[in-house]
Amino acid sequence: MSEQRAGWTQGLYHAVLWLIALVFFAPVFWIILAAFKSSGDLVSPEFRFFFTPTLDNIGKVLAAPNFNIRLTMSFVMSIGSVLLAILIAFLAAYSFSRYRPTGTNFIMFLLLSVRMVPAPAVLVPLFLMYSALGWTGSFLGMLFFYVMFSIPFSLWILKGFLDGVSLRFDETALVNGGSRLHAIFRVVLPQVKPGLIAAAIFNLIFVWNEFIFNYILGGQTTTMIPYIFATGLKQGGATDWTFIAALSTIYVLPPIVMIYLFQKYLLVGMTFGTVRGEV
Repeated sequence: MSEQRAGWTQGLYHAVLWLIALVFFAPVFWIILAAFKSSGDLVSPEFRFFFTPTLDNIGKVLAAPNFNIRLTMSFVMSIGSVLLAILIAFLAAYSFSRYRPTGTNFIMFLLLSVRMVPAPAVLVPLFLMYSALGWTGSFLGMLFFYVMFSIPFSLWILKGFLDGVSLRFDETALVNGGSRLHAIFRVVLPQVKPGLIAAAIFNLIFVWNEFIFNYILGGQTTTMIPYIFATGLKQGGATDWTFIAALSTIYVLPPIVMIYLFQKYLLVGMTFGTVRGEV
């Protein structure tokens, strides 16, 4: 009887989890459906689950001015800045984890506090600095900006993972004639692969969705997909909801696929490596 009750409890628990997941996924599902509806079906006061799908909305987005440039820039900025940030953050995290300079905990707090500051609070100083340096509208300027904002969070995650990797790995590599770089990249790096992937995904999502700095500091050739949401919503003086739905569908697909493929690393990354014992 107890086993049967446990089975019912587990089944009810899973049903509740599925219900919660479906509720949170419902807006995304609605957007995807709306991307294939005509304007009449979309703005109809009655929700139409059955309708004649159309690809005109997707075609309108693909034919939008500079859409290919914005999409390419989203991928280039996201992937390029995160790869650079992960490399720099990994080396810095190794230094903090292995050499533990004085005030390490306070330094880590200061680095992470950069991400706690609201974006509008630093927008004006950054704009003045970029204007003085001539970096506004510059590809490298925007790339360095996203690298700068991605490093603190990556450093925080990777240090947690590196703290869980025994010093014996480093010592064994050095005793056997390996260089410090060999110990870092060939011995220690594979041990923190989940942390690297988790940090990369978190920061990819941040850069992919970032708008305000890209809109203010970026130029015509460096703005990304979110820029289109701000400038392409009105068609003929009215809001083009089919355009918004189609663009949103195209926009959310890469993060959804990425999160689905690497979801186990996201779960590990949210623990910052602290659930691990020393390896």
